[in-house]
Amino acid sequence: MNAIKLAILLLLGGAGYSCSEFLEEEPRSSASLNQFFTEPAHAENAVNALYRDGAPALWMNGGVYNGRNIMYGPYLSGFFENNYKGQYAYIGFAQQLQLNAINSNSILNDYWSQMYREISRANNAIKYIPTTPGLNDAQVDRLLGEARFFRAWAYFMLVRHFGDVPLITEPYESTNDIYRARSSSAEVYALIVQDLEFAVNSAGLANTNMVSNGYRVSRPAAAALLADVQLTRSGFPLQNDNYAAAADAARLVINSGAHSLAQNARDASGELIPENSAYNKIRRQEVIATEFVYPIEFAIGIAGSGYPAYTYPVTLTSQTNYGITNQAYEPRDQFLAMYDEDEDLRIQNKQLWHNTYTDEDGNTTTFRFQPYLWHDDQALFGTTNPANSELEVAAYTYAEVLLIAAEAIARSEGVTAEAVDYLTQVRSRAYYRQSADEISGALSELSVQEFVEEVWAERNRELALNFKIWYDMIRTRKYPEATDGTINFVDLIGHKSSWGPVFEEKHLLLPLPDQELQRNAELNQNVGY
Repeated sequence: MNAIKLAILLLLGGAGYSCSEFLEEEPRSSASLNQFFTEPAHAENAVNALYRDGAPALWMNGGVYNGRNIMYGPYLSGFFENNYKGQYAYIGFAQQLQLNAINSNSILNDYWSQMYREISRANNAIKYIPTTPGLNDAQVDRLLGEARFFRAWAYFMLVRHFGDVPLITEPYESTNDIYRARSSSAEVYALIVQDLEFAVNSAGLANTNMVSNGYRVSRPAAAALLADVQLTRSGFPLQNDNYAAAADAARLVINSGAHSLAQNARDASGELIPENSAYNKIRRQEVIATEFVYPIEFAIGIAGSGYPAYTYPVTLTSQTNYGITNQAYEPRDQFLAMYDEDEDLRIQNKQLWHNTYTDEDGNTTTFRFQPYLWHDDQALFGTTNPANSELEVAAYTYAEVLLIAAEAIARSEGVTAEAVDYLTQVRSRAYYRQSADEISGALSELSVQEFVEEVWAERNRELALNFKIWYDMIRTRKYPEATDGTINFVDLIGHKSSWGPVFEEKHLLLPLPDQELQRNAELNQNVGY
C-alpha cells in the first residue's frame, strides 16, 4: 500500500495503532508530542498525513455542486461557470467580484484553515523527526524533506491568496503566543524557498517521478514547486528578480529524465489518430507517470475521484452511472476564444474538451464544452465500479515545467534556443498540423516581451484544467483578451470581467475569513474589504 492510500486510512481510522497498543499507550490528547514520536512508524505516519491536507486537499475537497476548492481562482477570473452556483453563493460572489469576509467565509476559511492545519502538522514533524528513535540519517533527511515540501506548499497557497500572513514555524505546545500578527510576504517567501531548497538539495529525495516513487514526493516534484515559487515572486506584488532561480529549478526537472511529454499517435501516412492523441493518452491515464509531476491520487473505496461527474451537463445525468452530473467547470466563450479552432488540437471535440454525447441508438446530443480530460469511460458508463473513479488529476504537469522554464529563461537570458525549444515542445503537440521547425522559427524572431506573452498564452490554453489562470492573472496583472485564438494581454486593473464587473486592486488578494478575524485580534483585514 503506498503512502497516500495509507494516509487516507490513517485519517479515517486513527493513528494506526493495534487495539492492544492503543490500550497500553497514553492517549494522544494527553501525551506530549515528543512522547508520540517514539518509533519510526510514528514519524512516517506524521508525514503521510500531510499528503491529504493542506495544498493537495484543494484538489480533493468539494462536491458535484460546488466543484473542487481549487476552482475558486478560475471562478474569480470570470472565465468559468458553474451551473449549480445558486447552491453555493460564494461562487456567484466570486464571479461578480462581490466577495467579502462574510458572504464567502466558508470557502475562505477552507483556504485558510486547511493550510494552517497542514503547517501545524508539518511543524510537529519537522521538530520531532530528528530525535525519533530508530531513524537513520537518510530517513530523517527524507522525511524532513517531505514535511518541509508540504509546509512550503501550504505557505505558498496562503501568500498568493491572502498576502501577508502569520508565519509559524514551531509547534503549538502551550497557550502562550497562540495569536500571531501577519508577517510580510517577503518573509513568508523566504521560508518557502528555504524549505524547498532543503527538499531539493539536501533531503535525498528520489530523482524519479512520483508514480515510480510510490506517490511520495520526488526531487523533480520539489523542484517544480520551487520553480513555480521563484517565477511567482518575480511577478507582482514583490517583483523580485528570481527568474534565473526559476529557470535553474525547472532545469532540474527537465534534466532529471523522469518526465516527458506524451506525443500524438499518427498513422502510416502521418495523419493524426485523434483517439490516440497525447491528450487522450493522458485522459486514459496511460502516461501520467511521465506527464504528471505532482499527481493527485485517488482510490476507489478509500477516496474516489469526483472529477468525471464534471464532464457532462446535468441534463445528461440519466445517461451516466452518476446520480448527478454538473457543469461545475464550464469554460465561457471568452475563454474558448483563446484557442484557434482550425489549428489547435486541444479545442477539437474529445481532446481537452468535448461537447457531444452519442447514445446507443446513435442519437447525438450537443452541449456546451465540458472537460474531457476528466472523462472516465468506466465510471461513467461501465458496469464495474459504476460511478466510482480513480482518475488522477495533476497539480503540476511536465508541460507547465517547460513553460516555466521558457518564461524564466527568456526573462533572465533572452529568447535563447533553449527557451524557444521548451515552448515549441508544448505548442507543437497542440498545433499538430505545423512542424516544430515552423513553430520554433517564428518564436525565435520575437522580442523578450513578445515571447513571454506567447508563453502566457500557452499557459492559458494548456493548463486550463490545472487551474492556473487566476494565479497568472494576479502575478502578471494582465487580462487575456482573446479572439479566434489570438490573445492580447491588457492591464487587469480597470478591465471588465466577462461577467461585467471591473477588476479592482483589492481583488488581487482574498479577504481574510471573518471567523479568523473574530478569533485573532492581531489580524487586520486586507485593504478594500
